[in-house]
Amino acid sequence: MSVLGLGVDIVEVDRMAAALERRPRMKERLFSEEERRYCDKRSRPAVHYALRFAAKEAVLKALGTGFSGMRFRDVEVSRDSTGRPVPILHGAAAARAAELGIVEMHLSLSFTHTTAVASAVAITESARPRKPEKVDPMAELTRSFKAAKALLDE
Repeated sequence: MSVLGLGVDIVEVDRMAAALERRPRMKERLFSEEERRYCDKRSRPAVHYALRFAAKEAVLKALGTGFSGMRFRDVEVSRDSTGRPVPILHGAAAARAAELGIVEMHLSLSFTHTTAVASAVAITESARPRKPEKVDPMAELTRSFKAAKALLDE
């Protein structure tokens, strides 16, 4: 299967922690209320902020833009019912995805004690795997019978 775009980003957890400490309003500028609520209730919030920042960058790389012309909050990281991270696009990021025909965006997040890593994949309808066509056994038998009858009639 081919994809339209792939993005990867790495953020150092200590740098994110220091930045958040130096600039307390940075959270409101970069992260949605849902993202802040999720990160702040974790035992190591800086890890989760670093993951979300890396995810935003990875998604924008997959869109082919980076942060050029985009706002930090144009990409929001949420979780689906199973806990899997899901990117939600707003504003210019949503417009760019629509322009490119992106119908799915997958996100993977990982971290160690020192780094947060995110990768994103952008998929268009044409890149989706095709579902095999279901063959009607009776229609196939009829077609075979007609083909055999045509051979006999020659």
